[in-house]
Amino acid sequence: MASWSAPSPSLVEYFEGQTSFQCGYCKNKLGSRSYGMWAHSMTVQDYQDLIDRGWRRSGKYVYKPVMDQTCCPQYTIRCHPLQFQPSKSHKKVLKKMLKFLAKGEISKGNCEDEPMDSTVEDAVDGDFALINKLDIKCDLKTLSDLKGSIESEEKEKEKSIKKEGSKEFIHPQSIEEKLGSGEPSHPIKVHIGPKPGKGADLSKPPCRKAREMRKERQRLKRMQQASAAASEAQGQPVCLLPKAKSNQPKSLEDLIFQSLPENASHKLEVRVVRSSPPSPQFRATFQESYQVYKRYQMVVHKDPPDKPTVSQVRLVPASFEDPEFNSSFNQSFSLYTKYQVAIHQEAPEICEKSEFTRFLCSSPLEAEHPANGPECGYGSFHQQYWLDGKIIAVGVLDILPYCVSSVYLYYDPDYSFLSLGVYSALREIAFTRQLHEKASQLSYYYMGFYIHSCPKMRYKGQYRPSDLLCPETYVWVPIEQCLPSLDNSKYCRFNQDPEAEDEGRSKELDRLRVFHRRSAMPYGVYKNHQEDPSEEAGVLEYANLVGQKCSERMLLFRH
Repeated sequence: MASWSAPSPSLVEYFEGQTSFQCGYCKNKLGSRSYGMWAHSMTVQDYQDLIDRGWRRSGKYVYKPVMDQTCCPQYTIRCHPLQFQPSKSHKKVLKKMLKFLAKGEISKGNCEDEPMDSTVEDAVDGDFALINKLDIKCDLKTLSDLKGSIESEEKEKEKSIKKEGSKEFIHPQSIEEKLGSGEPSHPIKVHIGPKPGKGADLSKPPCRKAREMRKERQRLKRMQQASAAASEAQGQPVCLLPKAKSNQPKSLEDLIFQSLPENASHKLEVRVVRSSPPSPQFRATFQESYQVYKRYQMVVHKDPPDKPTVSQVRLVPASFEDPEFNSSFNQSFSLYTKYQVAIHQEAPEICEKSEFTRFLCSSPLEAEHPANGPECGYGSFHQQYWLDGKIIAVGVLDILPYCVSSVYLYYDPDYSFLSLGVYSALREIAFTRQLHEKASQLSYYYMGFYIHSCPKMRYKGQYRPSDLLCPETYVWVPIEQCLPSLDNSKYCRFNQDPEAEDEGRSKELDRLRVFHRRSAMPYGVYKNHQEDPSEEAGVLEYANLVGQKCSERMLLFRH
């Protein structure tokens, strides 16, 4: 690998004051309030420090909710992947994926009401904000190629058949044929009636009472001890009965990478490609990835197939329903589309695709490859989920010095029964753990914003242990300590020390760096040449929001 050189400083343009727009959660007309700036370029360290102060990017637009004034406060949430243990519902999703890969068989009952899947357009589509960018010289990385067998498959099938009443199953061969043809799957439903007869099965041995079984175990144990003592007295090797297996829970990796039979119905592969500057691998798969996104928008967001819409050019998370731009942006985009089609003779499809590229495949983050970083480097990536040779989902990620930040997810709606929102989050947690092995400081998984006032957005709290960011002192507090306060008030200061302050706040404004007339200079030098004293109020507001460290490193563009 070539020697690594320090990146250029970040260049941002701050929009002074607050903006008010319609909230995508509670639908308050002007309830959503935030600060914002446009990032022309940004280092991964600067963005890491910004998200640790409550900022979040959507494309190159970086915004920070006004927490004590916005109608639905959005708290930055991070998970601890190294201590993470999947919950029962998480295991259910992983097990469902393994069953599908092994046999192509999905129970209809498992397709409904999966946590995070039914609201994935608001959850991942939501605050896992939108967009992506960076340079890549690393190859496609295969994260999974599942093999082997699932021993519990037949047992579970027998249990489900024994239940009283009929149950519908999807015929595995029909799914496989549809997937192989690339067409939407329309599974064949086979009705299986209840097993005839009731009562004990006379063909099997009678059940034994628990007390009898305990006595039998004790008898065997005494026989074993006596045999061991006799063998030891005669100088013979002692043969002990095998000990029971320890009741240690399976790790996340054990659950994800369980072996599948050699004749498994499907093959899942996960690849990580850098999206901007686009790598050769990203370019080669761009058209297929775009088609998945287009279908996602049409089915999940009800976009018409023949024209680009504002939902396809979101500058903010989809679950916000574009609160940052609302009706005025709708009108502006409509005029822009008509202009491109009428004046420049652009087909609507081309206009739509250019917006997809701009807002899902670009980011202000600079590509960095330090020696102590992960092999793929830092920056923005697409994590592609390939099923039987075709893309079914794409997760947009930022890999930063201390975390993997989940940005967005879109998927083929034909595979929504696999709960891809939950599954992708678990894969991203496992990916973070993998990166930690090479870059020890990279040990967190950021999930965007946690919105307690919106019940359907509380799913992120299920990934534990996790912390919420205090909106006043910017310290991390375990979510268990925050929830009681959030139940009483939608806005809370989580730091219980009343004397604590924001340690990272701006303390020396003159050291803030600005970019003026193609030159970088300290603000103390710049202001000596300015005649408008009112400009300092906006600069001070910016400095307090980004903090002292970022204000000294980033260049604030001044006209």
